[in-house]
Parts: sequence; C-alpha cells; structure tokens
Amino acid sequence: MNLLRKILLPVVPVYYFITWLRNKLYDFGIKKSISYDFPVIAVGNLSVGGTGKSPMIEYLIRLLKDKVMLATLSRGYKRETKGFQLVQINSAAKDIGDEPLQFKTKFKNVMVAVDADRRNGILNLRNQEINPEVILLDDAYQHRKVKAGFYILLTPYYDLYCNDIVLPTGNLREPRSGASRADIIIVTKCPNTISSELKSSIEKKLNIKRNQVLLFSTIDYSLDIISGSKKRSISSLKDTSFTLVTGIANPKPLLEYYSSLGLKFNHLNYPDHHNFTDVELNRLKEHSCIVTTEKDYVRLASNFSEGALWYQPIEMKFISDQDTFDAKILEYIKK
Repeated sequence: MNLLRKILLPVVPVYYFITWLRNKLYDFGIKKSISYDFPVIAVGNLSVGGTGKSPMIEYLIRLLKDKVMLATLSRGYKRETKGFQLVQINSAAKDIGDEPLQFKTKFKNVMVAVDADRRNGILNLRNQEINPEVILLDDAYQHRKVKAGFYILLTPYYDLYCNDIVLPTGNLREPRSGASRADIIIVTKCPNTISSELKSSIEKKLNIKRNQVLLFSTIDYSLDIISGSKKRSISSLKDTSFTLVTGIANPKPLLEYYSSLGLKFNHLNYPDHHNFTDVELNRLKEHSCIVTTEKDYVRLASNFSEGALWYQPIEMKFISDQDTFDAKILEYIKK
C-alpha cells in the first residue's frame, strides 16, 4: 500500500457509506433500474482491474455464439469517442477501446458495441437490423441503472474481495455485501493444483449464499504466440532474449508463467490500457523481439511489421465443474 492510500484511510468510511447508500436506493426501488424481457448477462467484479473479465466474456461468446444471435456491450475504456459505437474489424483501438476490438477481431460474426450508458447501448443494439437475442455486459456489475437477468462476479485467487476494503485505501468499488447480487461467483487465476480443502476454505471466507454457485478457474496459456498470420512456439523463445511489454492491471501471473518456463526476458511494465506515445513506440521499435498481451497487441500492432511484435493468447479454463457453469447459463437463456 503506497503512502497516499494510507493517508486517504479516513476517506474510506465516506466512500463506503456513499456506495452502500447508492446500492440500497436501487435495492428498495427508490432509484430505478431497467430490466429486460430478453437475456442480459453481466460480468464484473467488486475490485478495480485485473480479475479476468475479458477471458470470461470470450468464454461466454464461445459457449453461445452458435446457439443465439449474440452481442457484447462494453464501456470502451479510454477511447477517444463518445456515445454508442458499433465495433468494426477495421476500427481503431483509440476509437472503441482495446478489449472490444479484441472481441471483434477474434469473433468477427458477433456484434460488438461500446457505450458508457448501458441503457442507451442496449436500446441501440436492439434497434439494429440484426437484432441480438442475448447481450453480454462487460464490466457492468456496478452499473445498476440496468438490471441484468444474470450476474457473474469475478474475484482473483491472489486478491479475494473478502480480504479487501473499499477505495481509496483498498481496491473495492463497493462494499463486500455487493457480492450478494451475484448468481455465480468465480475465483479466477487459481493455480491448477488448488486443493479441495483450500476451495472449501475460500468458500467460507466468501460467505457464499445458498442461491449462489462458487466455481474456480485458471489461466490457460496457448503454447504458441502470434503475430498477424504468423505463429511460433513459446519454447522457441528459450533460445533468445526478448522484451515482454505489458499494459494490464496485473501482469504477475504472466511473469510467473514465463519464469516457470525458464525464459529470459526484459519486462517493460505500463499502466492498464496505456496509450503509447510516439516516443515510447520509437523506443519499443529498438527491441528486436517483443512479446505482449493480446489486449496490448490490438493497440500496438499497427505500429509494427508482422513478426516484430507477438502476443500471448490466453483463455479462461474451469478447474472443475465447467458443465455446471455451462448448464446454468443455458438454463437462464432458455427461460
């Protein structure tokens, strides 16, 4: 915890009360939420950054894209445009955000949109010529003007929300009691070897309700890295020294994974969703081999020739009970 956060500790009760009161006003119907007569699934977290929302959205896309007309709606964090935007394959990350562009690049037939106003975004999506039957809301757990029909809450294994406090000293966007709105809670980025005893311990700490389902997932790293149409194995990096560039909330799991493979690399760490300046880009171009994350790649790729910049694909993988998750989602949609 840095010094500024410690200094701001007296502000924590104020922030806690404001966010708690806001939730109660929505709970009691004093502030109005809009619900819908079609499936809306919200994915989010209680803490800021780095819980694995994008891999979760991509998992849901893979599960649903061949079964229903599907759309995703994101805020489009740090984009330079305003209002509703439909994402196209040739869109620029600065106009629609890196994660929405990542979704569209990987799933070309899925409708992807951005709008900070989720109500307006849903309205615009439903007014499209091709009408989505299911909408996935990315990072919308605290967006209570919309009442989703199904909530998925993510919390990382190394930073459970039950061990944290609200901003500005802690990392929670709202009090821990907000977890009660979730239908499914997923502990993400777990070690593959997590024991049944530890799972049970975490379940008690999180105080899972009877109507909630708790699941555990991990990060599945592809054995290949990609640059445009090119692929090469991660093992080929053992013979060279490369630069790892990250602009994500928490690069620690990737660093640990590469270190476990015995890879030798220089790590350049930037803030989450970092917009690279011309000076920074020119400095990066001095490196002979750069590996980055998929989210960073969509922001950087247009500045590099194919083969000069590579990205590490990842997927979310359930440690167990994947069928339980899939069945819950499909059951909700069928209703």
